[in-house]
Formats: sequence, C-alpha cells, structure tokens
Amino acid sequence: MIIGEQKPIQEIISSLGDREGIRILVVGCDSCMTVSLAGGKEEVRDLVHDLSAHSRREKLGWSIKGLTLKRQCEKKFTKEIAADVRNSDAVVSLGCGVGAQSMSETFPERRIIPGINTSNMGAPEKKGVFKEKCMGCGKCTIDTTAGICTLARCAKGLQNGPCGGSVNGKCELYPETDCAWYQVYTILEGRGELPEIPEPVPPKDWSRSHSGGVRTVKSKE
Repeated sequence: MIIGEQKPIQEIISSLGDREGIRILVVGCDSCMTVSLAGGKEEVRDLVHDLSAHSRREKLGWSIKGLTLKRQCEKKFTKEIAADVRNSDAVVSLGCGVGAQSMSETFPERRIIPGINTSNMGAPEKKGVFKEKCMGCGKCTIDTTAGICTLARCAKGLQNGPCGGSVNGKCELYPETDCAWYQVYTILEGRGELPEIPEPVPPKDWSRSHSGGVRTVKSKE
C-alpha cells in the first residue's frame, strides 16, 4: 500500500494561484489514500470546504467540486470523470504520486496539482509487472514538471533537465525508455506553458525521503 499525507492547505492554495472565477475539481482516491486518512471522501469534503472558505475571503469566485475514484492510479477509473475534468480549469489530486501522474497522463491538457505528499510504498505484494512512477520523496512537486516525477522516471534523477544526451525522445542510458524531460517539454509545449518553466530548483531535502531513515506518518484523527 502507498502511504501519504495531505499537503498543508496554504501550499495547495499557492499552487492554485489567485486567478478569479476558476473551476476547481478535487479528486480523491477510495483506495490507499482513504486508508491513510489523507484523500478519501471526508478529506475531499474538508478540502472543498477550506478552498471555498478561502475563495469567499479573498473574493475569488471559485467554483469547487469534489469527488473520489475507486483507484486514481488506474486509467480505466480516471477516464470515468473525463466530463468533470473537461469542465474544470484546475484539478487537485488527493491521490498518491502514482495516482496524480495517472491523472496527468489521462488528461495532459489539464494541470494536475498534487495535494498529497507521498511518503512510502508498502505491502501487499502481488504478481504482475509494475513501472515505478513515484519514489516517495516526501515532497511532491510534479505540478512544475507537467505531472511527471523526474526523480523516479529520469534515469539520472534530474530535477533540472534535460541532460542533453537523449536521442529522439529516448534515454541515452536506456534507449527503450522514454526521456522523462522530453515528455515534460512536450506536454508543456502542448499546453502553451513553456514560458512558465520555473527557475532551476535547489537541491532536494532528502531528509524527507527514505534517506532520512524509517519514516512514520501520523494521520490526523
């Protein structure tokens, strides 16, 4: 199971910005994040309430809707809310890092804002093939990289990329693997957001990742 905790409300508000009259969709997950008490129906309801209160205080005129999916990490479920996503200007994902990226891949035309900091991945194990998309760094920033975790999906784990060695959109180290930064560039270009690429990001605080030792997340009661 994947464990996570909800980002502070001010961090989510900061990611949304101060645009007036936008339509916001808050999407939770009835699987791991519900068990973690971070992104289930109650947490979606509470976040909608808090964002609505902020909108009223600042007179932003936001229209906010909340819903949950059975599993946000599976595209067959994310596709079920296609109409809701089309009718929104911003989507806040209360799924884990994998779920948020699945949402971003399903709806590349929308900016997916992560509302969860994914901490670690746990049991159960089952047969199958799985591709890593999130390494549980404890500080999710995929809203600045087109919904792609470059730490997990770039062979070099570059936060400031690309490295310059990719060929035809493929990784120079593993030619069968898509270059994560090429994907970031392509998605941002398609959304007309290339000018919004942020300044180089500082070194990550790895104490929040597994490098800092065994991590414990205490869910609010």
